[in-house]
Amino acid sequence: MAQPIQTSTAAGPDSARLAIDAAYRTESRRILATLIRLLGDFDLAEEALQDAFAAALERWPAEGVPDNPRAWLVSAGRFKAIDALRRRARFNASLGEIAERIDSGAGAVALGEDVEDDDLRLIFTCCHPALPAEAQVALTLREVCGLTTEEIARAFLAGAPTVAQRIVRAKAKIRDAGIPYEVPSRNDLPDRLESVLQVVYLMFNEGYSASFGDSLTRADLSGEAIRLGRLVYELLPESEVAGLLALMMLQESRRSARSSPTGDIVLLENQDRSLWNRELIAEGQALAETALRVDQVGPYALQAAIAAVHAGAARPEDTDWPQIVSLYDLLLRVIPSPVIELNRSVAVAMRDGPAAGLAIIDAILARGDLIDYHLAHSARAEFRRRVGDLALARESYELALSLAKQEPERRFLEGRLRHLGAGSGLSAGESGQLADQAQK
Repeated sequence: MAQPIQTSTAAGPDSARLAIDAAYRTESRRILATLIRLLGDFDLAEEALQDAFAAALERWPAEGVPDNPRAWLVSAGRFKAIDALRRRARFNASLGEIAERIDSGAGAVALGEDVEDDDLRLIFTCCHPALPAEAQVALTLREVCGLTTEEIARAFLAGAPTVAQRIVRAKAKIRDAGIPYEVPSRNDLPDRLESVLQVVYLMFNEGYSASFGDSLTRADLSGEAIRLGRLVYELLPESEVAGLLALMMLQESRRSARSSPTGDIVLLENQDRSLWNRELIAEGQALAETALRVDQVGPYALQAAIAAVHAGAARPEDTDWPQIVSLYDLLLRVIPSPVIELNRSVAVAMRDGPAAGLAIIDAILARGDLIDYHLAHSARAEFRRRVGDLALARESYELALSLAKQEPERRFLEGRLRHLGAGSGLSAGESGQLADQAQK
């Protein structure tokens, strides 16, 4: 049997381990996508991925880091999977046939072809219309984004066993129905597009504002979402694809300004706008304009337009809040959502005063929506503080803190509570936490 791609010069254990860690961090999901295509089985590919990195840990320190680590790992994973199938063929002859097909078929050209869009193929496979909508999203977040079952469950406010069952059933459906690992034809693209855009957006949101953990953001996820958004836009340059790509770019442009050197949240109103990425803003604004040049504007295009208004303000006081409120009004007509209402309440408060924003949030919570969403209670606390009701503000801050899972957000809320305890006032401009949140 041929051996995996050989390494260059030998490397020491430390440098090899650093290279392996970097490959796992930056390439593992794309390697998995290629292995799924080559092996035709999710579970076999995941096992092969782990075996490939185990082989790298064993061989790279002595043989050297390969010139193309991803290609080496794909090849090693494929060979490991074939070996495993042949060993198991002693108990199940059909596995031997599968191993021979992989060895002599598409896998043989794996390293010579362009594999850049394997993860795009995988997204379209996970979003096949034969799968239930909730399974499509859960499977994509697990296999393409690498989120754990627990992380996906938190994002959907569902139990981890329920999410795990969705993923297992979706994998079985793909295998049993023979769903192909491919990007659909142009005629079939529109039927699959909505689900694909949704999962790319969810991936970006988890990267832009992590649902829990020590870090405010996950640059790997948001960067990958933008890369995939570009690929989808090349395939289908429609308004909503342009809108989603624009939205992600405009939000991502603020990454460097959104947290302090110590990792604490910096609100939109207080960000150093010289740190905003002007290249991303220019590209995002151009795409947002393109997305709006249609008769029926969709939700991603409208959200991109809102982000573009924020990006176009040189100073916080230059923000056109009336225009943002109008855009939210349109967005609510297209996709009524309590989270969008919540974001609109901030714009209304900035235009009309905190009492107006507070009335909107009170109405949302009174009907039972967003009662477990920490940002709703955080915004309510801000508005209560600004209208002078400090006791109720404290109550809302404490409730928001009890619901928050992300450490920077918890520190932010703890700081707010300390300010209240000290009796110190906060400027009106400091209520803009929601204005810098993607609509999750």
